[in-house]
Amino acid sequence: MDLHLRDLRYFETAAELGHFGQAAEQLARSQPALTKCIQRLEDAFGSPLFERDGRGVKLTPVGEMLLARARLLRNTADELVRQVNEFAQGHAGHVRVGSGPVAADHLLPQLCSLALADGHRNTLAIVVGPSWELREQLREGRIDLLIGLTIEGDPTTISYPIMEDVVVVAASRTHPVFDEPRITMQTLLDYEWALPAPNIPSRAWLDMAFSNKGLATPSVQIEASSIALLPRMIASTHLLSFVSRHTLELHRGDQLKEVPLKATTLRRKLGVTVRANGELSPAARRIVGLLRGEAGSGTAPRSQRGR
Repeated sequence: MDLHLRDLRYFETAAELGHFGQAAEQLARSQPALTKCIQRLEDAFGSPLFERDGRGVKLTPVGEMLLARARLLRNTADELVRQVNEFAQGHAGHVRVGSGPVAADHLLPQLCSLALADGHRNTLAIVVGPSWELREQLREGRIDLLIGLTIEGDPTTISYPIMEDVVVVAASRTHPVFDEPRITMQTLLDYEWALPAPNIPSRAWLDMAFSNKGLATPSVQIEASSIALLPRMIASTHLLSFVSRHTLELHRGDQLKEVPLKATTLRRKLGVTVRANGELSPAARRIVGLLRGEAGSGTAPRSQRGR
């Protein structure tokens, strides 16, 4: 069976737009040519890839599976072209780094300093976002490595822990919670909160911590999509929040203070994550080595060697 990357690219476009006519227009191809391409793929796999959906089309279950694999294959091919071009042109390498917000504050500045310190001609493209969102980009090959929360139990990735991140309840130093004779989880529910969205791992953990004790979840007055906004919000209000101790250290001037309570203290690991079956470029291997304290070794992390 012959598969052509061009056919897969056309298929991807049709799947993303949900309309053959619009896909043909975007690809600067005729609709019959696009239809013939889809038919070749359907003949190759022995199954329909699309079904009618009103005036457009939607993927069948087989089409959804092919779309995920096609993206991975195309990104691998793009990466191959990029690496060979860099080698041919004498470039030291370009590394695409995804970073969670806490890691962006604490690991990225150090990484950039190390990466530029010894004259290597590496270039970095950095995308900052929630770790859970960047994991899919890593799996699809859109980024080379992810700096943020380590991933456990995923056979498609390998995580190397670098540092511990402790997330705690915090408030401004003038918050009335500090006047309480005894602070408990129930005490914290007497106050309003500023928290990240429910799909952010730290927020989900906090809600679960209260639920597991048979308590209501915190009453959220401000919900922010950006974790970086939270310290500034609570510094000038009487709201509680849930932030990293590393973040608190960066905002000492804002007079923030930890609310000490073991039951609402989350301990987790920050590290660097790569694809388990991905081929890291020399530049990307060097970046991983720098993050793991192997600066200057020029070698891959131990569990990646020989891949």
